[in-house]
Amino acid sequence: MSTHDIYKFHLYVAGDAPNSAQAIENLAAFCRAHLPDRYEIEIVDVFREPKRALTDGIFMTPTLIVLTPPPVRRIVGTLSHAQTMLLALGLKDLTA
Repeated sequence: MSTHDIYKFHLYVAGDAPNSAQAIENLAAFCRAHLPDRYEIEIVDVFREPKRALTDGIFMTPTLIVLTPPPVRRIVGTLSHAQTMLLALGLKDLTA
C-alpha cells in the first residue's frame, strides 16, 4: 500500500443521532490529521436511503466502509479511537 493512496469512505449514519454525529466528526478529524488531501468521504443516511443501506449490508450505524485502497473493510462505531483506525487502515507504520 502506497502512502499516496486515496482513501474512499462511505459512512452510514442514522440521521442526526448523537453516535452518528460523533462518527462524522471523528472521521473528519482523523482524515485531516492522518490523510490530508488523500481522502473522500460520502455520508449515507440510512433513513433517507434505506434500500441502499440494505443492499450494502448495513445493519448497524454508524458503520464505516473503507472502499479504497483494497481490501474493503468495515468499522462499526463512533470511530473515536485513532489507534484502532490506524491499524484497521494499515497506517500504523506512518505514526512511528
